Amino acid sequence: MTRAERALERARSGLAPSREEAVALLGVADDRLPELLMAASAVRERGRGRRITFSKKVFVPLTTLCRDYCGYCTFRRDPGEPGAHTMTPDEVLALVQAGARLGAKEALFSLGDRPEALFPEHRNLLKRMGHRTTLGYLRQICELVLKESPLLPHANPGLMGERDLAALREVNVSMGLMLETTSERLLRPGMAHHRAPDKVPARRLRTIELAGKLQIPFTTGILIGIGETAEERVGALLAIRDLHEGFGHIQEVIIQNFRAKPRIPMARHPEPTAGEMLRTVAVARLLLGGSVNIQAPPNLSADHYPALLHAGLNDWGGISPLTVDHINPEAPWPLIGALRRATEAAGFELRERLAIYPEYASRPEFLAEGLRPRVQALVDGHGYVRTEYERWRQW
Repeated sequence: MTRAERALERARSGLAPSREEAVALLGVADDRLPELLMAASAVRERGRGRRITFSKKVFVPLTTLCRDYCGYCTFRRDPGEPGAHTMTPDEVLALVQAGARLGAKEALFSLGDRPEALFPEHRNLLKRMGHRTTLGYLRQICELVLKESPLLPHANPGLMGERDLAALREVNVSMGLMLETTSERLLRPGMAHHRAPDKVPARRLRTIELAGKLQIPFTTGILIGIGETAEERVGALLAIRDLHEGFGHIQEVIIQNFRAKPRIPMARHPEPTAGEMLRTVAVARLLLGGSVNIQAPPNLSADHYPALLHAGLNDWGGISPLTVDHINPEAPWPLIGALRRATEAAGFELRERLAIYPEYASRPEFLAEGLRPRVQALVDGHGYVRTEYERWRQW
């Protein structure tokens, strides 16, 4: 019996794989893949049932400037490049208010890492607006969104120290930072993170740890297919598991697949196959257990909804009725009605959630006091969006 076969036997018995077994499962043969998916699906159903969630959001690209040059990124810009822009308060408000009219409840803020550290143009812009840092500007904007719209902010601003995390906690119902990988090898010349000082794994793990100490509901995840090995992929999932076991704050783990794009350094780099994606979702479920929320972006795997559901995920992530996915602009969001039909056809129920997951929405220690009434007004007794606010059910 091979190591992968022994790992499958253990998985069918409901036992979490060891590091070595998880690596073996990532390479399980195609004819044994259905067994892996079945084992992962069983773990999900014991912990989460057959309810699949999503968040109706507006994607707010607060600034596309970034000091990192990741090999796979099409979002970042230098000053003066086409698409380089920092949104004004009025632009943000116009966007979130338009989203509110379409029933969105989450304002997802994505932005480059510390552009002021590299670009004097951005430092001068921040100074004119009364700020020293992009994170300080972000806090002001999140506060403005709460004041002038019904949307709830969720910020993904890159690396943060304890002071910035604490300040943003007051104006965000949840936050996030993709771990992506724990591979320091990818920092070497020619690799995905060579020119990306904010992608040092220890620094990202530290931010996620600080979020746990501050009791911030936190989203993280891995990016697969950027040059990491199977051992490194498993190592990243285990690092996330360790942090969650220590603080209980990881509300969601995203398994995101690399997509090649024309203008990036990794334009010719091969994308992970559908089989790799399914194996990784399934192994993540087996390693993380049934209680952790696992997401795969539906716009990046549009042809594989049923298989992903049976691989053990329980969330489709944020879907916007208004804005594109600025990280993967070539991949349109699915229509919520179509996603609902695909989810129900596979034997699952689709429910809307807020940016803060249901199990955290009812725990006051994970929410700033000023945000609790806003959240409670929108959710039912189980933490899901009240059915009267699920406007998409009428479509």
